[in-house]
Amino acid sequence: MQERALKILVTNDDGYSSKGINTLERLLVQYGDVLSVAPKDAQSAKSTALTMDVPLRLFKVESKTFENGHTLDKYHLNGTPVDCVKAAIVKFFEDPNLLPDVVVSGINHGSNASAAALYSGTLGATKEGALYGIPSIGFSLDNIYPNADFSPVERFFHRIFENFLKFPPADGTFLNVNFPAIPPEEIKGIKFAAQGMGRWTKEFNLYTDPHGYECLWMAGRFINKDNRRENADHLLMEQGYVAITVQKIDSTDYRELERMQHCWQLA
Repeated sequence: MQERALKILVTNDDGYSSKGINTLERLLVQYGDVLSVAPKDAQSAKSTALTMDVPLRLFKVESKTFENGHTLDKYHLNGTPVDCVKAAIVKFFEDPNLLPDVVVSGINHGSNASAAALYSGTLGATKEGALYGIPSIGFSLDNIYPNADFSPVERFFHRIFENFLKFPPADGTFLNVNFPAIPPEEIKGIKFAAQGMGRWTKEFNLYTDPHGYECLWMAGRFINKDNRRENADHLLMEQGYVAITVQKIDSTDYRELERMQHCWQLA
Protein backbone atom coordinates (compact mmCIF):
# COMPACT_ATOMS: atom_id res chain seq x y z
CA MET A 1 0.00 0.00 0.00
CA GLN A 2 1.43 3.39 -1.02
CA GLU A 3 2.03 5.86 1.80
CA ARG A 4 0.03 9.08 1.79
CA ALA A 5 2.13 12.02 0.66
CA LEU A 6 3.04 14.56 3.33
CA LYS A 7 0.67 17.55 3.21
CA ILE A 8 2.72 20.73 3.58
CA LEU A 9 1.15 24.19 3.99
CA VAL A 10 3.50 27.02 3.01
CA THR A 11 3.18 30.77 3.50
CA ASN A 12 5.35 33.83 4.11
CA ASP A 13 5.14 37.59 4.71
CA ASP A 14 7.11 38.83 1.67
CA GLY A 15 4.43 37.90 -0.85
CA TYR A 16 3.72 34.93 -3.10
CA SER A 17 6.22 35.94 -5.80
CA SER A 18 9.24 36.45 -3.55
CA LYS A 19 12.44 34.54 -4.21
CA GLY A 20 12.35 33.18 -0.67
CA ILE A 21 9.02 31.38 -0.93
CA ASN A 22 9.83 30.11 -4.43
CA THR A 23 13.04 28.60 -3.05
CA LEU A 24 11.14 27.06 -0.14
CA GLU A 25 8.50 25.52 -2.40
CA ARG A 26 11.22 23.92 -4.54
CA LEU A 27 12.88 22.42 -1.48
CA LEU A 28 9.63 21.13 0.03
CA VAL A 29 8.21 19.32 -3.01
CA GLN A 30 10.95 16.77 -2.38
CA TYR A 31 9.04 15.77 0.78
CA GLY A 32 5.36 15.88 -0.16
CA ASP A 33 2.48 17.78 -1.70
CA VAL A 34 2.82 21.54 -1.18
CA LEU A 35 -0.10 23.92 -0.81
CA SER A 36 1.30 27.46 -0.93
CA VAL A 37 -1.05 30.23 0.21
CA ALA A 38 0.82 33.50 0.60
CA PRO A 39 -0.03 37.20 0.69
CA LYS A 40 -0.62 38.94 -2.62
CA ASP A 41 1.56 41.83 -1.43
CA ALA A 42 4.33 42.15 1.13
CA GLN A 43 3.07 41.89 4.71
CA SER A 44 6.29 42.25 6.70
CA ALA A 45 6.02 43.07 10.42
CA LYS A 46 2.32 42.15 10.53
CA SER A 47 2.95 39.62 13.33
CA THR A 48 -0.39 37.85 14.01
CA ALA A 49 -2.57 40.56 12.45
CA LEU A 50 -5.90 39.63 10.88
CA THR A 51 -7.79 41.44 8.12
CA MET A 52 -11.14 42.57 9.48
CA ASP A 53 -12.22 45.43 7.20
CA VAL A 54 -12.23 44.02 3.65
CA PRO A 55 -13.29 40.73 2.01
CA LEU A 56 -10.46 38.29 1.31
CA ARG A 57 -10.07 36.80 -2.16
CA LEU A 58 -8.08 33.68 -2.92
CA PHE A 59 -6.54 33.53 -6.40
CA LYS A 60 -4.94 30.44 -7.94
CA VAL A 61 -1.52 31.12 -9.44
CA GLU A 62 -0.48 27.69 -10.72
CA SER A 63 -0.53 23.92 -10.22
CA LYS A 64 2.38 21.61 -10.98
CA THR A 65 3.11 17.91 -10.71
CA PHE A 66 6.76 16.90 -10.37
CA GLU A 67 8.67 13.82 -11.47
CA ASN A 68 8.45 12.33 -7.98
CA GLY A 69 4.65 12.57 -8.13
CA HIS A 70 4.38 15.40 -5.61
CA THR A 71 2.33 18.46 -6.40
CA LEU A 72 2.53 22.22 -5.88
CA ASP A 73 -0.71 24.21 -5.73
CA LYS A 74 0.06 27.91 -5.40
CA TYR A 75 -2.38 30.68 -4.39
CA HIS A 76 -2.24 34.26 -3.25
CA LEU A 77 -4.57 36.06 -0.85
CA ASN A 78 -5.11 39.78 -0.25
CA GLY A 79 -4.43 39.39 3.47
CA THR A 80 -1.84 38.78 6.16
CA PRO A 81 0.21 35.61 6.78
CA VAL A 82 -2.23 34.54 9.52
CA ASP A 83 -5.13 35.16 7.14
CA CYS A 84 -3.38 32.85 4.68
CA VAL A 85 -3.09 30.00 7.18
CA LYS A 86 -6.70 30.38 8.28
CA ALA A 87 -8.00 30.63 4.70
CA ALA A 88 -6.02 27.57 3.59
CA ILE A 89 -7.39 25.47 6.44
CA VAL A 90 -10.98 26.61 5.92
CA LYS A 91 -10.85 26.17 2.13
CA PHE A 92 -8.75 23.03 1.71
CA PHE A 93 -8.89 21.16 5.02
CA GLU A 94 -12.56 21.15 5.97
CA ASP A 95 -12.21 17.97 8.05
CA PRO A 96 -10.58 19.06 11.36
CA ASN A 97 -9.07 15.58 11.61
CA LEU A 98 -7.22 16.01 8.29
CA LEU A 99 -5.21 19.17 8.80
CA PRO A 100 -1.84 19.82 7.10
CA ASP A 101 0.97 17.69 8.46
CA VAL A 102 3.22 20.74 8.83
CA VAL A 103 3.17 24.51 8.35
CA VAL A 104 6.35 26.05 6.92
CA SER A 105 6.77 29.83 6.68
CA GLY A 106 9.44 31.76 4.77
CA ILE A 107 12.05 31.90 3.56
CA ASN A 108 11.95 35.43 4.95
CA HIS A 109 14.05 38.17 3.37
CA GLY A 110 15.58 39.47 6.61
CA SER A 111 16.45 38.20 10.07
CA ASN A 112 13.73 37.29 12.54
CA ALA A 113 16.11 36.90 15.47
CA SER A 114 15.94 38.80 18.75
CA ALA A 115 13.21 41.46 18.96
CA ALA A 116 12.32 41.00 15.28
CA ALA A 117 10.52 37.81 16.31
CA LEU A 118 7.92 39.97 18.08
CA TYR A 119 6.91 41.75 14.89
CA SER A 120 7.45 39.04 12.31
CA GLY A 121 4.64 38.05 9.96
CA THR A 122 6.67 34.96 9.09
CA LEU A 123 6.45 33.83 12.70
CA GLY A 124 2.86 35.01 13.02
CA ALA A 125 2.02 32.25 10.54
CA THR A 126 3.95 29.64 12.54
CA LYS A 127 2.13 30.72 15.70
CA GLU A 128 -1.16 30.23 13.90
CA GLY A 129 -0.10 26.78 12.76
CA ALA A 130 0.88 25.90 16.33
CA LEU A 131 -2.53 27.13 17.57
CA TYR A 132 -4.10 24.50 15.31
CA GLY A 133 -1.77 21.88 16.80
CA ILE A 134 0.22 21.59 13.55
CA PRO A 135 4.04 21.28 13.78
CA SER A 136 5.23 24.65 12.48
CA ILE A 137 8.59 26.12 11.50
CA GLY A 138 9.76 29.45 10.09
CA PHE A 139 12.92 30.08 8.04
CA SER A 140 14.65 33.45 7.65
CA LEU A 141 17.84 34.72 6.03
CA ASP A 142 19.59 37.88 7.22
CA ASN A 143 19.34 39.54 3.79
CA ILE A 144 16.50 41.96 2.99
CA TYR A 145 17.16 42.29 -0.74
CA PRO A 146 14.71 40.85 -3.31
CA ASN A 147 17.42 38.86 -5.10
CA ALA A 148 19.00 37.51 -1.91
CA ASP A 149 21.30 34.48 -2.20
CA PHE A 150 19.49 31.62 -0.44
CA SER A 151 22.29 29.08 -0.92
CA PRO A 152 23.07 29.10 2.84
CA VAL A 153 19.51 27.92 3.52
CA GLU A 154 19.61 25.37 0.72
CA ARG A 155 22.86 23.92 2.07
CA PHE A 156 21.45 23.17 5.54
CA PHE A 157 17.71 22.97 4.91
CA HIS A 158 17.40 19.21 4.55
CA ARG A 159 19.28 18.48 7.77
CA ILE A 160 17.02 20.84 9.72
CA PHE A 161 13.73 19.88 8.07
CA GLU A 162 14.30 16.13 8.36
CA ASN A 163 15.03 16.51 12.07
CA PHE A 164 11.89 18.64 12.37
CA LEU A 165 9.80 15.90 10.77
CA LYS A 166 11.32 13.18 12.93
CA PHE A 167 11.26 15.15 16.19
CA PRO A 168 8.60 17.89 15.86
CA PRO A 169 8.18 20.60 18.51
CA ALA A 170 5.81 19.98 21.40
CA ASP A 171 2.23 21.28 21.37
CA GLY A 172 2.11 25.02 21.82
CA THR A 173 5.62 25.59 20.48
CA PHE A 174 7.13 26.36 17.08
CA LEU A 175 10.59 26.78 15.61
CA ASN A 176 12.26 29.99 14.43
CA VAL A 177 15.30 29.28 12.22
CA ASN A 178 17.62 32.15 11.27
CA PHE A 179 20.51 31.98 8.80
CA PRO A 180 23.41 34.43 8.57
CA ALA A 181 23.89 35.94 5.11
CA ILE A 182 27.34 34.50 4.48
CA PRO A 183 28.59 31.94 1.95
CA PRO A 184 27.45 28.40 2.87
CA GLU A 185 31.02 27.18 3.32
CA GLU A 186 31.61 29.86 5.96
CA ILE A 187 28.71 28.76 8.18
CA LYS A 188 30.21 27.13 11.27
CA GLY A 189 27.22 24.94 12.12
CA ILE A 190 23.71 24.87 13.55
CA LYS A 191 22.93 25.68 17.18
CA PHE A 192 19.83 25.86 19.34
CA ALA A 193 19.47 29.38 20.70
CA ALA A 194 17.60 31.61 23.10
CA GLN A 195 15.66 34.56 21.74
CA GLY A 196 18.08 37.45 22.00
CA MET A 197 17.44 40.66 23.88
CA GLY A 198 17.60 43.91 21.97
CA ARG A 199 15.53 46.76 20.57
CA TRP A 200 15.61 49.50 17.98
CA THR A 201 16.27 53.16 18.69
CA LYS A 202 15.41 56.28 16.64
CA GLU A 203 12.90 54.11 14.83
CA PHE A 204 11.49 56.82 12.56
CA ASN A 205 13.04 59.54 10.44
CA LEU A 206 11.03 62.76 10.40
CA TYR A 207 10.26 64.57 7.16
CA THR A 208 8.08 67.45 5.98
CA ASP A 209 5.99 66.72 2.91
CA PRO A 210 5.36 69.27 0.11
CA HIS A 211 2.18 70.40 1.90
CA GLY A 212 4.07 71.19 5.09
CA TYR A 213 2.87 68.19 7.11
CA GLU A 214 5.28 66.20 9.24
CA CYS A 215 5.78 62.59 8.11
CA LEU A 216 7.51 59.63 9.74
CA TRP A 217 9.39 56.93 7.81
CA MET A 218 10.53 53.67 9.42
CA ALA A 219 14.28 53.53 10.07
CA GLY A 220 16.09 52.77 13.32
CA ARG A 221 19.26 51.22 14.64
CA PHE A 222 19.38 47.94 16.55
CA ILE A 223 20.80 47.98 20.08
CA ASN A 224 22.11 44.69 21.44
CA LYS A 225 21.03 44.16 25.06
CA ASP A 226 22.31 40.60 25.40
CA ASN A 227 26.10 40.64 25.71
CA ARG A 228 26.19 38.09 28.52
CA ARG A 229 24.29 35.17 26.95
CA GLU A 230 26.41 33.11 24.62
CA ASN A 231 23.39 31.41 23.03
CA ALA A 232 21.38 34.51 22.05
CA ASP A 233 20.15 33.93 18.50
CA HIS A 234 21.35 37.19 16.94
CA LEU A 235 24.81 36.81 18.54
CA LEU A 236 25.17 33.24 17.25
CA MET A 237 24.31 34.48 13.78
CA GLU A 238 27.00 37.16 14.04
CA GLN A 239 29.45 34.37 14.86
CA GLY A 240 28.46 32.46 11.71
CA TYR A 241 25.96 29.92 13.05
CA VAL A 242 22.43 29.02 12.01
CA ALA A 243 20.28 29.71 15.09
CA ILE A 244 17.18 27.66 15.94
CA THR A 245 14.94 29.13 18.63
CA VAL A 246 12.10 27.13 20.20
CA GLN A 247 9.31 29.61 20.89
CA LYS A 248 5.99 29.33 22.73
CA ILE A 249 2.48 30.60 22.16
CA ASP A 250 2.00 30.94 25.92
CA SER A 251 4.00 34.06 26.81
CA THR A 252 3.13 33.98 30.53
CA ASP A 253 6.10 34.60 32.84
CA TYR A 254 5.16 32.08 35.52
CA ARG A 255 7.98 33.00 37.91
CA GLU A 256 7.01 36.66 37.79
CA LEU A 257 3.33 35.73 38.10
CA GLU A 258 4.07 33.86 41.33
CA ARG A 259 6.18 36.72 42.70
CA MET A 260 3.50 39.32 41.99
CA GLN A 261 0.78 37.18 43.49
CA HIS A 262 2.76 37.19 46.74
CA CYS A 263 3.72 40.87 46.86
CA TRP A 264 0.68 42.70 45.41
CA GLN A 265 -2.10 43.50 47.88
CA LEU A 266 -5.30 43.15 45.86
CA ALA A 267 -7.78 42.17 48.58
